Amino acid sequence: MNPETLSAALAHIVRSAVDAGEINLPVDAVPEAPRVERPKSRDHGDWATNIAMQLGKRAGMNPRQFAEIVAPKIQALDGVAAVDIAGPGFLNITLDAAAAGELARTIVEAGEEFGRNDQAVGDVVNLEFVSANPTGPLHIGHTRWAALGDAISRLLRASGATVTNEYYINDYGAQLETFAASVWARMHGQDVPEGGYPGGYVHEIAEAILAEDPTIKDQTYDEALPQLRKRAYEIQLTDIRATLDEFAVHFDVWFSESKLHEDGAVESALERLKAQGHTFEQEGAFWLRTTDFGDDKDRVLIKADGKPTYFAGDAAYYLSKKDRGFEQKIYLLGADHHGYVNRLRALAACAGDDMDQNIEVLIGQLISVNGARLSKRAGNIIELRDLIDWLGVDALRYSLARYPNDSPMEIDPDLLRSQTNDNPVFYVQYAHARSRSAARTADAQGVVREVEKFDAASLDHPTEEELLSKLAQFPSVVGAAAKGRAPHRVARHLEAIAAAYHAWYAACRIVPVPAQDGTKPAPETVNYSRRWLNDATTQVLANGLGLLGVSAPEKM
Repeated sequence: MNPETLSAALAHIVRSAVDAGEINLPVDAVPEAPRVERPKSRDHGDWATNIAMQLGKRAGMNPRQFAEIVAPKIQALDGVAAVDIAGPGFLNITLDAAAAGELARTIVEAGEEFGRNDQAVGDVVNLEFVSANPTGPLHIGHTRWAALGDAISRLLRASGATVTNEYYINDYGAQLETFAASVWARMHGQDVPEGGYPGGYVHEIAEAILAEDPTIKDQTYDEALPQLRKRAYEIQLTDIRATLDEFAVHFDVWFSESKLHEDGAVESALERLKAQGHTFEQEGAFWLRTTDFGDDKDRVLIKADGKPTYFAGDAAYYLSKKDRGFEQKIYLLGADHHGYVNRLRALAACAGDDMDQNIEVLIGQLISVNGARLSKRAGNIIELRDLIDWLGVDALRYSLARYPNDSPMEIDPDLLRSQTNDNPVFYVQYAHARSRSAARTADAQGVVREVEKFDAASLDHPTEEELLSKLAQFPSVVGAAAKGRAPHRVARHLEAIAAAYHAWYAACRIVPVPAQDGTKPAPETVNYSRRWLNDATTQVLANGLGLLGVSAPEKM
């Protein structure tokens, strides 16, 4: 019995007591999934719930009285050994060994599906992240959002949501003209213009374009500029795509900002916003009254010279997402975009959406890497590609996922490159590799998984109880991580599972201990049962690492 099963049973028990008149509550006051969690001390049982504290006063009774009504009904459930009422009304629940141990077989039989849940079924989500300008290589700042965005997407999908990963290509505006001008300058052996792009990669792009068409060097600047702009953009975007592929991050949609302007979407957006009643004209400019919804100032959409602002593009892009059927729109933005939170939320409200339901803006804090060198190609940044070559995809992705997005972080390369238990990714991956090695050893000695030889009640060693409890929590951790956009919860829980597994591995033998004369005794029921627990751990570790985009190695 896992906490999800217990929570569902608890909800049913309370609703039944309401229907029977034992508890005076509206049926809809009973939560669909009452909270079930580990007690602070294992001496208090396997699971605990505060349902009596939550609903007792609303039912017009002392919480302890409420607990006394539901406690016998909980204890009558199959697999529950005891229910104790603690303090003012906490319910501490102890499972019998067989009920706890049965989880091992449940996990193995569920396979990759274990941990998946349906809390987000029906949600249609557009998840936009990275979205770096196509004027340079991805750098350390983009690295964090690439890892977190992809992990959040995986968590939402594991919770039943339909998710589209989207990259917004900022290919409209002066930055691409400046980029092309920088390529032109390098092509002719000149310094880049003021405000241009000085990195060595610009010279590489210039050389690539020259190799394709040597005659371009003989053209005038005005003649060459359209081709330079097009090819420099294409080459750099190809580089960004290749780097993200190497980082195991994939996008379903690459959305062009310039297409919004070419297709008239910006003009259409302005008319639609005007119809919503939150626009006004002042000093020859066209404004959106975002202060109606908490923004610190109103935003210009069309300047007095008739040109759209960058925010006008943001408005058209938001409405495009809405038109494409995305009820939930999640933006993952960098640390320098704090000012965008309120303006984007206000934009959603001006467009007729609920800014507390239809849009979510997450801000990532800065990261630093001790001892990292600036990129030789980019000159003034640390490239993602260099970090991958230096630290590896797994180490980078795991370390970035194990901290909340809103906390600054510092990466210790020496730690991440070490093969010690102090290295979190090594610690978790080693637990998986160790479990696979244990399975291979068990196979060689005939301790294989057989349903008829599995006895859940034999898994009663304290380390087995602890490991099973950690495995049981995995689905609820995944659900909470998806709901909170918090991959770090999965990473930290995997570390707890790894710790429990290593302790169990040291205390319990899967394969029988050979006799002093070297003979190998026949496996007992407990050996076969432990094989199931070993493989259940393998599965949960692999599932959890997969949600973070990290590999689960067979050997280390």
